[in-house]
Formats: sequence, structure tokens, C-alpha cells
Amino acid sequence: MDLGRLSSPALNPVRELLVDRLVELCADEDAAVKALKLPASSRHYVEANRTLRTAPTLAAWELYNGVLYDRLGLGDLPDGEQVLIASPLWGLLRPSDRVPPYRMPMSTRFTGLDGLAKLWRPAVGEVLGDRGDLIVDLRSGAYAQVWGPKNRGVTVRVFKEDLAGKRTVVTHMAKATRGEVARALLAGGARPESAADLGDFLAAHGWKIELNEPATRSKPWLLDIVID
Repeated sequence: MDLGRLSSPALNPVRELLVDRLVELCADEDAAVKALKLPASSRHYVEANRTLRTAPTLAAWELYNGVLYDRLGLGDLPDGEQVLIASPLWGLLRPSDRVPPYRMPMSTRFTGLDGLAKLWRPAVGEVLGDRGDLIVDLRSGAYAQVWGPKNRGVTVRVFKEDLAGKRTVVTHMAKATRGEVARALLAGGARPESAADLGDFLAAHGWKIELNEPATRSKPWLLDIVID
């Protein structure tokens, strides 16, 4: 594949490094299965990783799946290119970027290299550091360690509340709700300019929300969505 065709070319040096190391790792199938923590049903990804340089590609919106992407439905959204997809291997992708199938969790460690979050931090910071618009951050914790939007970002969290008012984090439903939030924003043509605008939009669309100001200037706003 031609990395020069991907968006955010400033990320290409780290992409090249990680592709090389992943291909090298997957030359030994057993070592790769262990390092990538692959279950038996996903063992075929070793071969996919091994052939990254020559494998057919598909658009990122077609490649990424799971409950968040199912609820988001990027394929039929008119303004989907506003979305940035966080990836352990590619750093950041636009939905139209074309990449081959692969498997490499964010927890992967390569001998002699920092963890992926630390490895990506300078390059992703360079790409996103000068953005002045509001960033709605729907990433999970492992990806949030790469870069933070500070007080011009809003981190969306999801909690389940029982009849007694006790709240718990619900991983599956949190992903589904984040996907629904992103879809509502894009499908509705919403361009919130502030955390308050975002909160007003979501409340008007039926979500129970609580907005918390940043603890410091280096922290994002927190928008909590509470589901029954």
C-alpha cells in the first residue's frame, strides 16, 4: 500500500515503523499470536498482518466494525469526513482513507519501542495541536492516552443509573451510545462551537446529560450521558 495516499502525512514515519515491526513480528505465527493476544478465532490475522504491504485495501469506514461503528453508520452520512478514527497502527484516519485489514491492539509492545500511546503522542499532537474548533472526544481510555484536547475538547462518558441513583460504567452500551451521539451530530448537521452548545443539542434530542467544566486548563470538559 502507498502511505502517501493517507491523510495526515505527518504520521507516516510512525506508520512506516509500525508496519515494518508488525510484518516482522508476524513472520513467526506463534510469537505473533502471543504478542497480539489473538484468540484462536482471530489467528488468521497473522497472515493479514504479514502481507500488509501488498494486501488489497478498503475504506476505513468499511474496515472498522463493532457496536460503536454499527450505531454510527459512517457509510451513509453526508458529513462523515469530520470524523477522525483513532488507530493503533495508523494513528489517525479519515473514513475515506484506504488501508488493508489488520489486527494490532493498543496494548501491543514491540521490543525496543515505547508503548503505542507514548510512541504516537508527539506525531498525533503535531497533527491535532493547532485545531481551534471544538473536539467531541468519543475515544476509549487506551486511545485517550495518546493525546488530549485540553479545554477545547469534550470527553463524552456514559453511565447507567439504577432506581436507587447508583451509577456504573457500562462498556458495551457506552460504545453504542457514543456511536449514536456521533451519528446524531453528523446526520443533524450540528456544528457545536462550545461544550454548552453540544450539551444543548444532545438534551434537545432526548439524552439525559450533565456537563462538567474542566478541572484545569489542560483538561477537557466532561459530558456525562446517563441511561436507565
